[in-house]
Amino acid sequence: MKLAAIDIGSNAIRFQVSSVLETKEQVLFKKMEYVRFPLRLGHDVFSSNRLSEKSINKFKKLMQAFKLLLELYEVDDYMLCATSAMREAENGADLAKEVYKEIGLKIDIIDGQREAELINTAIRSYLGSQAYLHIDVGGGSTELNIYFGGKKIKTRSFKVGSVRILEHHDLPVVWSDMEHWVKENIKAEMGKVTAVGTGGNISKIYELARLKPHRLMSLKKMGEVKEMIAGHTLEDRIYKLQMNPDRADVILPASSIYMQAMEWAKAKYMFVPEVGLKDGMMLHLFERNSRQAKIAFVNKEDQSKGSKTLVMGKRA
Repeated sequence: MKLAAIDIGSNAIRFQVSSVLETKEQVLFKKMEYVRFPLRLGHDVFSSNRLSEKSINKFKKLMQAFKLLLELYEVDDYMLCATSAMREAENGADLAKEVYKEIGLKIDIIDGQREAELINTAIRSYLGSQAYLHIDVGGGSTELNIYFGGKKIKTRSFKVGSVRILEHHDLPVVWSDMEHWVKENIKAEMGKVTAVGTGGNISKIYELARLKPHRLMSLKKMGEVKEMIAGHTLEDRIYKLQMNPDRADVILPASSIYMQAMEWAKAKYMFVPEVGLKDGMMLHLFERNSRQAKIAFVNKEDQSKGSKTLVMGKRA
């Protein structure tokens, strides 16, 4: 089975094709293709509440390219999810309709809660029963999730993101709201809280921390890496630290969100599983197709016996 996920973010758009290798013990997703295109939709939306004609034209060309890749890789199923930039744009829904009509790709503009749910499917296997604050920082929004006892007990999306901060569109009232939410929902009786960080920026910070694989990163170490990055010019971040240009300017604003949330939660360490929305989308696609395959198999068996079957609660 080949699956594809397209994550339409505020700072970049990610496309991935994976083949699914299923055994009795586990399911493996082998990456066949990955493209990260630096189309910063948030630049338009967070200043004017609309996507510009230039961005729309580029976006459509990119969708056409992805449609060709989906066909060339003979993908069995795919999913496109758009987050904060498109959901806040006055013309975001119109663009999604145009893409479906002109190119044939259906874009799901998801809210913060759905975004958090999809990311949750990717990280839940990494978590134990202790208390965790999951921090997912995007270009336009930050999703916070609290886990305790092996379950997600609270979730909230905030309009604070790396591109928003970079372009001075973050509001003090939102920061205050986020602080209040964390402090109100992280209870003393939960004990020690470990942060879980997802998103491209925290993955790069973790890489620059040069820790041994799977080790936790301390808040202190994160601060040291942030200070080191701040000591480099934008050009040096690109050439010496090997950052993409659209990562080099937002990594410091993003690090401020991670660190601030950790301080509010009194979390001294962070786990970085290096998964995100596209991984949650892949798992969702796999579950959807596995379920359909089982239903199809049952239908075929029953039809051979000349009987009617129930499909998803309805008579076939």
